[in-house]
Amino acid sequence: MSHLDKLLEVMAQLRNPNTGCPWDLEQDFASIAPHTIEEAYEVADAIANGDMEELRNELGDLLFQVVFHAHLAKENGDFDFGDVAQAITGKLIRRHPHVFADAESRDSAEQTRQWEVGKAEERKNKGQHSVLAGIPLALPALSRAQKLAKRAAGAGFDWPDRHGPRQKIDEELAELDAELDAGLAKRQSEEIGDVLFSVVNLARHLNIDAETALREANQRFAARFLGMEDDLRDSGHDFSKLDLGELERAWQKAKKNARSG
Repeated sequence: MSHLDKLLEVMAQLRNPNTGCPWDLEQDFASIAPHTIEEAYEVADAIANGDMEELRNELGDLLFQVVFHAHLAKENGDFDFGDVAQAITGKLIRRHPHVFADAESRDSAEQTRQWEVGKAEERKNKGQHSVLAGIPLALPALSRAQKLAKRAAGAGFDWPDRHGPRQKIDEELAELDAELDAGLAKRQSEEIGDVLFSVVNLARHLNIDAETALREANQRFAARFLGMEDDLRDSGHDFSKLDLGELERAWQKAKKNARSG
């Protein structure tokens, strides 16, 4: 028995109505979905940390999520794991005609273009005629913004270079300033959203993944803040009793230490 067959057998045992696990028996697609998303993030975290042992384990957890969803569908008579594997195999073959058929791909840019053309054709076959169709609502907001903007750009709705989105950021910031003066919370929220969307567009023009960039910024902030706390603790200062000027000096020291470290 292969390892995959064993995993499918374990899944069936967990869902056995008579002898299975009570927790697993209570689950459905909706209740499992958040765990699937969480496992995908844990895979990404293991990759970011360069931890291959952890990556192996997290990939197993993510695979189990796929197996779980497939088993639920099998119970409903919709499809099973084999159908899932068959579907992705067929899709990969269709989307790589330069590998599995006679089509030629001169470089990665041409391959990407062909990939997008293939995906667009698949959406049309599903009756999805908007260029924005099929972009999941559940994506992180930055990732979804980048996909929305990329799709729109593919249809010709884009600036010719990075100067357009950079200028748009200034325009949106000016609109935000006007709403800050007006004091309407709803409009302020909308303008903050427009600013963020504009920054995502600039990142796209620079071939920077906005979600990754913000994740790395979060990590830098956390590392510097922890360093600042350690420095203040080691020097006998109480964080809560320092004024803003003292905290700013401590922050700048932590940033300098992080760069030199």
